[in-house]
Amino acid sequence: MINDLKKDGESRMKKSIEALEAGFAKVRTGRAHPSMLNGIMVSYYGSDVPLNQVANIGVDDARTLVVQPFERSMTSTIDKAIRESDLGLNPITADIIRVPLPALTEETRRNMQKLARGEAENAKVAIRNIRRDILGDIKDLLKEKEISEDEERRAGDEIQKLTDKYVADVDKMLAAKEAELIQV
Repeated sequence: MINDLKKDGESRMKKSIEALEAGFAKVRTGRAHPSMLNGIMVSYYGSDVPLNQVANIGVDDARTLVVQPFERSMTSTIDKAIRESDLGLNPITADIIRVPLPALTEETRRNMQKLARGEAENAKVAIRNIRRDILGDIKDLLKEKEISEDEERRAGDEIQKLTDKYVADVDKMLAAKEAELIQV
């Protein structure tokens, strides 16, 4: 029973780490990466679909993304969606769409660092909430006399170690992202 709770907690903590990776992908650095455009939705025959389902996204050079629509008629719609996104990008449209990334100013870098720290803090809070939930479940098992106090204490220590491990992972990911943001 306790092992099931630990496994459940660990899988939920891994999902928090995956969500953090997805959040970090949206934080723009000075380098072009196709995942930057993952959050952009495009109107396609009356319904909104992700950009990567209506076009190929690639990297031309370190500062330029290339978006190649599957259908030529979608070029203007994709261009409009990229312009209206909160990424602050201005695509150049021809047969294919080139999206040059402007160099980050010092102020923009600081703002991106704040966004990255916010994402990391949200992940830490999520991990701690998972710990709280599991410890609450363990206490419930103790109240129902399904486990002993020693088992409860041991399980609590193991859950804390697991929590510390995932919080350390979040800190490492944040340090790597901040180092990436600082590079000119």
